[in-house]
Amino acid sequence: MLATRQPVLRRFWYAVMPQSQLADGKPHGFTLLGEKIVLWQRGDGSIACLKDRCCHRTAQLSLGFLEGDHVVCGYHGWTFEGGGRCVRVPQRPAGQPIPSSYCVPAFRAEPRYGYIWVALDEPLTGIPELPEHGRDGWRQIEQFYEPWNIGALRLMENSFDSAHIAYTHRGTFGDMSRPETTPAEITPAEFGFLSRVASPVAVRGEIAQQVVRTDSSTSERRIESIWYMPFVRRSAIRYPHGVEHVIITCATPMDDQRSMIVQWAYRNDTEAETPAAQIIAFDRAVTLEDKLILESTDPDVPLAVAEGEELHMGSDRPGLLMRRMLGELLARHGETEQRRTA
Repeated sequence: MLATRQPVLRRFWYAVMPQSQLADGKPHGFTLLGEKIVLWQRGDGSIACLKDRCCHRTAQLSLGFLEGDHVVCGYHGWTFEGGGRCVRVPQRPAGQPIPSSYCVPAFRAEPRYGYIWVALDEPLTGIPELPEHGRDGWRQIEQFYEPWNIGALRLMENSFDSAHIAYTHRGTFGDMSRPETTPAEITPAEFGFLSRVASPVAVRGEIAQQVVRTDSSTSERRIESIWYMPFVRRSAIRYPHGVEHVIITCATPMDDQRSMIVQWAYRNDTEAETPAAQIIAFDRAVTLEDKLILESTDPDVPLAVAEGEELHMGSDRPGLLMRRMLGELLARHGETEQRRTA
């Protein structure tokens, strides 16, 4: 499936950048589903988001600058308010009204969890609700924000694939001597599903023992994960020693070969008990193992599973459910799957 060619995918919210990036008082560009957009923060803290093309000579507005709550094109100075209407043409005679056709498409943008979320068309769902956010006894830890050369669906499938742990993560917490997996308990919802599974893991080194809060060389991860269609994952990891570690991963499709990966975590312990730097270091080592493998895969993931293009095994069930549900979503909205080979 090529995400940029499926219009219905424009009807979901995507995390595009940390809100802190907009604190410099400049417009910032981003590519979402192949659409170039420009974002900036108004004086009241709200976010403006427009198509990153001036309607005059198509220059990128992200190369301009801000005047108050407006963005000014760096080419000829045309100025636009957050709703996309042109409010100033410097070369136009004073007092001459600006036609209503002088405008740029605007998009929905909302700050949530410290990130800016954007929907390019009328959303089918809300921004995912994360129960740990702001809860007493929990802290939020920013982990990383970077582009990967992958299709967003590959990362979502990988996030629910318990069979890859023993091999992909053999350098961190995987145990190749125990490659067997326990079938996940899956509860479907309208726009995603809940998955529960338990996995044995190795605990290697002092940092891993600190993060897991154990002196043992082995442990068990009980994972309750939610897939928020199309490309957001919340994974709540519970260890027998009482610590809970919740990872939020957003695979925001920039185009059909690149995704911006946004990840942060929630923990139910304190900085004194487990320093954030150690948590980030451990999770970073794990995600770099994923990145190495996933960037070698084909970003064009086939939704149809019966044609034999890719073979499957029992532990692939969550990913196959994703493919089926996305295929049904396309069908409900009158779309067919778009592929590179079509």
